[in-house]
Amino acid sequence: MISCSSSFGACKIPCLFTLATILVVTLSIIRKQRSKTAASNLPPGPWKLPIIGNIHQMIGDQPHRRLRDLAAKYGPDVMQLQLGELNYIVISTPEAAKLVMKTHDIAFASRPNFLAPDIIFYGGKDIAFAPYGDHWRQMRKLCTLELFSATRVQSFRHIREDEVSNLVASLTRSAAAGEPVDLTRKKCRRSKPSPADIHRHGYL
Repeated sequence: MISCSSSFGACKIPCLFTLATILVVTLSIIRKQRSKTAASNLPPGPWKLPIIGNIHQMIGDQPHRRLRDLAAKYGPDVMQLQLGELNYIVISTPEAAKLVMKTHDIAFASRPNFLAPDIIFYGGKDIAFAPYGDHWRQMRKLCTLELFSATRVQSFRHIREDEVSNLVASLTRSAAAGEPVDLTRKKCRRSKPSPADIHRHGYL
């Protein structure tokens, strides 16, 4: 004679598996329908692989040429790429760039939320990552009138000329000695002043 408890225990695992399968299938269908609805408003783009999207088509040391080739096939003005879980809209012509950055700039002025800038810049308060709104407009006004005004930029002209002269002199010495030159390293060196540079130019 088989007890009810043993019979229920034998049926428990298959029932749970069936319910889990139904739940996964239902969620997959809902997600697929939502993806189709969102994709209907997106521009055309190359075929995508699951999970990684179009990352495999960007592998290489010249991604700008890969973007050019993809834009020629799927653009030419606008195309859509999926890198991982994120969708990107790629603008490939000057005319389309003008529409995005000038004609309809307010529609594209906001930024997505990323974890790292949110932590580093106190809730994304930096002008490069702040969402479009009153705070961003105030930051832009401050940068335009104070930090990047013609007078302020001109006041640092002697520093730029000094750095360019030092770079040219360094290249001349390397050429005279027949030494190979790593321009990337020299460029990074000039963009990050040392304590001696700070003291010489009077940054502090």
